[in-house]
Formats: sequence, structure tokens, C-alpha cells
Amino acid sequence: MTLHAITVLGHDRPGIIAETTDKLAGLGLNLEDSTMTLLRGHFAMMLVCEGSAADAEIEQALAPLTADGSLTVTVREVPAGRSEAGDATAWVLSVHGGDRPGIVSAVVGVIAGVGGNITDLTTRLAGDLYLLVAEVDLPAGVDVAAVEGELSRVAADLGVGVTLRAAETDEL
Repeated sequence: MTLHAITVLGHDRPGIIAETTDKLAGLGLNLEDSTMTLLRGHFAMMLVCEGSAADAEIEQALAPLTADGSLTVTVREVPAGRSEAGDATAWVLSVHGGDRPGIVSAVVGVIAGVGGNITDLTTRLAGDLYLLVAEVDLPAGVDVAAVEGELSRVAADLGVGVTLRAAETDEL
């Protein structure tokens, strides 16, 4: 079995997810991880699937999605293996305020500086209001108060608000 990373990007329309996942299921691929969203009216989807189909076979099956030129599809084999957080603790980082360049890089730079890992990140611009929400894994033993202090300093320099709160654990 092989893992494949598949991206679908382009103009949004109803049915993209249904058509894509139907083609993948038809090839016997198991959808393991996915994220899908709209970015300023453009559809963006990333999938990691496992199965025995070759990249070329997957590309051929998904080719009808790209026929009218409104979508692009890429397929690439990726190495098996999972990155585990280990002893990391899960946090939710929120930033809001006036839009300006550099917000994401400055704020996530603080997280990276302490060895933290961003596991999910979403941003939205509504008028002049910018919102960032990220799921963050911080290494065990990190001084969370010091991280919050540095985030507050960076946020003040940017003229935005910031919060870091412990993530609620989902139990399946």
C-alpha cells in the first residue's frame, strides 16, 4: 500500500468533493486525512489516501475534474509514517485585529522559536478585520507563561490581539 498526497485547486462549484472522493473510492483508495476550504471563492482541498493505485492511475481517474480548466489536480506519492506529538501539549492560538502584512510570520515565529509545531492554521479577512486561528503543539516543559508574554509583545507591535488557551481534548 502506498500513500498519495492529492491536491485539488480552482474555482468553486457544487460537487467537487463528491466527484473527487467518488473517483478515489472507485480506485480502492482509503481517505486517511483531508482538509477542504474556500479561499476567496477558490476551492482548495488536500487529501492523503492509501491504496495500491499508481500516481498516474489516480491522475487519469481525476482528469475529468480538470477538463474545463477550472480546476487543477496534483498527485504525489508520499512516504509512510506519522509525525507524533510525543509529550507535546495541545493549544489553540487566536489572533484578531487590523489587517497588515507580517501577522502570520511574526506570531508563528514565536511558536517555532520554542520548538512548537503548528498542526492546523486558518486565516480569514473580513473587511479590515484579520483573524487567525491555529492549533499548536508545544513541547513538554515549555514555559507557557513566557510564550504568552512573547506573543503579547509581538501582538502589541502588530496592533492585534492574541490569546493562547489549552485545547480541549476530543475523545472518540
